[in-house]
Amino acid sequence: MPTYRDEVVVLRTHKLGEADRIVTLLSRRHGKLRAVAKGVRRTSSRFGSRLEPFMVADVQLYQGRSLDIVQQAESIGSYGAEIAVHYDRYTSASAMVEAADRLNEAEATPQQYLLLVGGLRALARGEHAARSILDSYLLRAMALSGWAPSLDECARCGKPGPHDTFVAQLGGIVCHDCAPTGAARVGAETVSLLQSLMAGEWDAVDAASHGATAAASGLIAAYAQWHLERGIRSLSHVESSPWEAAR
Repeated sequence: MPTYRDEVVVLRTHKLGEADRIVTLLSRRHGKLRAVAKGVRRTSSRFGSRLEPFMVADVQLYQGRSLDIVQQAESIGSYGAEIAVHYDRYTSASAMVEAADRLNEAEATPQQYLLLVGGLRALARGEHAARSILDSYLLRAMALSGWAPSLDECARCGKPGPHDTFVAQLGGIVCHDCAPTGAARVGAETVSLLQSLMAGEWDAVDAASHGATAAASGLIAAYAQWHLERGIRSLSHVESSPWEAAR
């Protein structure tokens, strides 16, 4: 059977037997993979630490019948250690890899891989508020999967904005005529922040008020979980707190 190499992000792991582990990987060229890493739970393992969640590695795999087998792993990005020691980074990273796992059930793209790597790198470096990195990731990952929220025109009738109502079930921002009775209004600052998170305009994101940031986070969480049909369990542990940059 053939072997192949690829760059991967470790999404999650499961114990197998006494010393092995099943790893779920998002790869750059082969989509989502599940593989067996033999002996990685032994202290003598050559690459066990390189196959922990949030790590980015160059791996060589042997193609098996049901599960591939990891033969080699070389570290590309050791983000796990810096993420794990900060609660806000860890919970945000957990929500990101859980969303990536769910969004790439069918077919992943290189853009999804690169987006996740960029998000984990930003978390590890403490470049922005952890929740804002997560929010931006969720919006852009949903867009890559074909579920881009409408943030200017009405999601239902296409009427040009600005509008002040966001309805996850209808696809984003909607006008007054299309908004369901009782739908919550969204402030202009929150709408602008959503647009900045989607575009990666970090100066605007970092300058947003705590109220707008919290409101945007709630809308993004509702939107992502509506389209994924099952809740992202890790989101319940994510805290929304003002950013104090780690230097």
